[in-house]
Amino acid sequence: MGRTENDTWDLASSVGATATAVAASRAMASKGPEPLLDDPWADALVRAVGIDTFVKLIDGELGQTSDPLLNRRAMDEQITVRTRFFDDFFLQATAAGIRQAVILASGLDTRAYRLPWPAQTVVYEIDQPDVIEFKTRTLRDLGAEPTAARRTVAVDLRDDWPAALTNAGFDPRQPTAWTAEGLLVYLPPDAQDRLFDNIAALSSPGSRIATEHLDMRGIPSDWAERLTERSRRIGSNINLAELFYTGERNTAADYLAGHGWRTDIRTTEQAYAAHGFELPDDELASFGGASGYLTATLAR
Repeated sequence: MGRTENDTWDLASSVGATATAVAASRAMASKGPEPLLDDPWADALVRAVGIDTFVKLIDGELGQTSDPLLNRRAMDEQITVRTRFFDDFFLQATAAGIRQAVILASGLDTRAYRLPWPAQTVVYEIDQPDVIEFKTRTLRDLGAEPTAARRTVAVDLRDDWPAALTNAGFDPRQPTAWTAEGLLVYLPPDAQDRLFDNIAALSSPGSRIATEHLDMRGIPSDWAERLTERSRRIGSNINLAELFYTGERNTAADYLAGHGWRTDIRTTEQAYAAHGFELPDDELASFGGASGYLTATLAR
């Protein structure tokens, strides 16, 4: 079923299932004698959600394929590049003195529990109430303890999340490190612009943001359908073509640069090379050749 204006989800359905898929990828990359990642909570979180396909992926029962994007090595390297990018963003921001972080659409993100946050750092996680409640309860039952002051904001991003964030103690006078990981393509183009407008309104000079940089120009018009069909061969039931919002949109770099942010883009190929990986030779390996990862800083 496609997206609707007021649709809802949990971690086993619709957009929420994509968060579980990402956690499953992190769990896979954290396994083995030479793991690429170290996420000690991803495996248990995915098993608690209970989607059979993702549990089998973690256990090595699926993903044995020659597909250049969906074989296990390629999946491990892709999630490693993505995870390390956002990890490094927070580590660099806090090293520069930022002590307030916001994870938008936090899903099963475990950074509040696994990153070495400096003292006095506050990490805000924003997501739908059921998602926040599930992760908080599951990690508590596992004995996990946050490594920062973790504050949850249970609100849909289509609602007045800036007010909910402020009510949770967020201080817009302090510089903030924001992440919108794996989020933009699930927003209509106008909602993406509003998200950045809200972030800017809550950001003091020196604030930073990290997100994917999507340049949709030049990619096949049916790329979502083709990626969905290929992922079904390894057992996935997620229909990306129904979840993604297509159509023309501002690139994050253009929009942020036009609103006072200094931007920097690392292409997908550059991001892979930075970790000693080679981008798969496949036209669906990234959202166009100019796409990749973006960081931006609000001018002082």
